Amino acid sequence: MTSSDLWDAETAARYDDEAASMFAPEVLEPALELLASLAGDGPVLELAVGTGRVAVPLRERGLEVSGIELSRPMAERLRAKRSDVPVLVGDMATTRVPGEFSLVYLVFNTLGNLRTQDEQVECFRNAARHLAPGGRFVVEIGVPSLRRLPPGQSAVPFDVSDGHVGFDTYDLVGQQGTSHHLTRCDDGSFRYGVHHYRFVWPEECDLMARLAGLELEHRWSNWRGAPFTHDSEQHVSVWRRPVEKA
Repeated sequence: MTSSDLWDAETAARYDDEAASMFAPEVLEPALELLASLAGDGPVLELAVGTGRVAVPLRERGLEVSGIELSRPMAERLRAKRSDVPVLVGDMATTRVPGEFSLVYLVFNTLGNLRTQDEQVECFRNAARHLAPGGRFVVEIGVPSLRRLPPGQSAVPFDVSDGHVGFDTYDLVGQQGTSHHLTRCDDGSFRYGVHHYRFVWPEECDLMARLAGLELEHRWSNWRGAPFTHDSEQHVSVWRRPVEKA
């Protein structure tokens, strides 16, 4: 059984509005361009597909897209947008979709939704099981921002705006984080919510990929292909399933 937080119907209903900045063309278009170029003519699979922020516009570009989503309410909202994007409700570390794919992808830090190392390892293995030879697995995830956590400080803010205050607290030994959200409602009150995750380092991702039989092909700091450096706050990494030699 996955340890991921489960998005309920109320959360799913407001998800697109609260994540509106991630739907902005300047954020979304570079991701779509890169994913489409990596997919080529083959079918693609999104793990933790959510309400279809990425899957729907890829489908509109003509790609054959399938998804796996843990939250049934999130999957239902996606189906209401595009009935031709098949979604299986289940755990992205174990759920198997029929067929082989040229691309499997996992975006917007959702690898961290799996809150144990074992589950994250199984997620890489599950991605590899879905890939055709030569297929690619793409992950977009943040680099842990622990340099911003001075000794004795218990929280790191990541957003302070008129409508939202967000900060992270950490268990450094267990690699566990909790995002705390205070969101202003229309009546002026604030709604408090939390999201739990496991943070993971780039080289730990590489080891998980190696255990799944995948090889690192690219690593960038964003979807536009900017170089990944020690100052990068996120990475977009591409691992490839090797083509068996005759």
